[in-house]
Amino acid sequence: MLKSRRAGLLAAVCSFGLMAGAAQVASAETLADAIALAYQTNPTLQGQRASQRALDESIVQARTGLRPQVSASADVATSDGQNDGDAARASGAGITVSQPLYTGGRVSSQISAAEADVMTGQQGLRSVEASVIQAVITAYVDVRRDQERLRISQENVAVLQRQLDEARARFEVGEITRTDVAQAEARLAAAKASLASAQAQLAISRASYAAVVGQNPGDLAAEPSLETFLPPAIEAAFDAAEQNNAEILGAEYAERASAARVATARSARRPTVTASGTLGFDASTSPLAPGGAGGAFDDYQRSVSGRVAVSVPLFTGGLINSQVRAAQESNNADRQAIEETRRGVLRTVSQAWNSLVGARANLAANEEQVRAARIAFEGVRQEAQVGLRTTLDVLNAEQELRNAELSLVNARHDEYVAAAVLLSAMGKLEARYLTPDVAQYDVTANGKVFSHQLGWTPWDPAIELIDRVGAPPRPAPPAEGSVDAPVSTSN
Repeated sequence: MLKSRRAGLLAAVCSFGLMAGAAQVASAETLADAIALAYQTNPTLQGQRASQRALDESIVQARTGLRPQVSASADVATSDGQNDGDAARASGAGITVSQPLYTGGRVSSQISAAEADVMTGQQGLRSVEASVIQAVITAYVDVRRDQERLRISQENVAVLQRQLDEARARFEVGEITRTDVAQAEARLAAAKASLASAQAQLAISRASYAAVVGQNPGDLAAEPSLETFLPPAIEAAFDAAEQNNAEILGAEYAERASAARVATARSARRPTVTASGTLGFDASTSPLAPGGAGGAFDDYQRSVSGRVAVSVPLFTGGLINSQVRAAQESNNADRQAIEETRRGVLRTVSQAWNSLVGARANLAANEEQVRAARIAFEGVRQEAQVGLRTTLDVLNAEQELRNAELSLVNARHDEYVAAAVLLSAMGKLEARYLTPDVAQYDVTANGKVFSHQLGWTPWDPAIELIDRVGAPPRPAPPAEGSVDAPVSTSN
């Protein structure tokens, strides 16, 4: 599998002679296909999911503080009397069960912190997913843009070659000078250089596509419109970002986790209550029978004991107060991080919105430019045939047309990328919207598997309820913001 992927990447880098319409081995033909493949196989996304599953274990680990601990012990001891020749042997075994009844809120606060950490990680996973999808979209439109640029460059070379042939024929009959032919040759040489650059750029874009999607692009279909998914005004984009953006939500959950750790530090000032019980067996003989045998372990005594211990810290040298102050300052930092993140996200929304507005204006202007440049080129060429225009006029008009076409291709690319960036900042660039038919990864499934695994006890809820007296509230899952209709990514 690894060898085949390396071979695919090598092919993407080395295929400088690819044509825009050349078909290769199976590849994503639509943007939805590309997103779905990356969603299922992208290593960055897969790695983040594994990290999230590891983070889910922190809740299981925190909850163990509510559960009993069972330990067993056994010992055998012998002694040899040097003075009187007597020897003794003792043995014992025991099982101890310890159950926390109240930890001052320490365990419940640790559970709240772990739950908030897990939700922070879930938002981080959303952020990585949006980054991967944005990379897929960018790579997809990059390839399509470069395919169009290659097509335009090929047409340019073909047109200039015909014009050079015509110039040479007219030079042979004395209609134009050698200078006109040289001008046509120079333009053709420049066009061939641009064609080579376009081929190289397409190969680079194909390699980037293969790296993020997982396979080489083939004959890519036109990307679907994102218009129905975009907000009507920038205010709506700001509102959606504040409600749905993964970075903002992640910062809020991180603040909740640090607030829970403040409560954990404070709980060290409170008493703890623990119940324990021991079942033991003890035996000892003295002296041993002659030859070291005879009833050394025959007389066991069973003992059962139970105790309830209350522990109250009285003096810790200022350690607890220092830990509380440190936790509070960490919480203050996390609270400031929320505002910093919010400002950064709103800045991204503003930049993406204005980039989108500018790209749309450029797109409209470039479409008009291409229309006018095409008319001008046809007119200049016809005028040159009757001697009203020079060869240089025709070459200049043709160059203006090609430049206008390239500008139009770039404007379409920039408009689509700006729309994707805006959706990402709004928190809506997710596979569940763009590829609703693909099985979605359930970020909570792993936690559900371990909720009642080995170690869970029926009295967990009661112990937690007692321990939560004075502890911070548990973090609530993120509320779903208003979501528009999913974008259709089929063609």
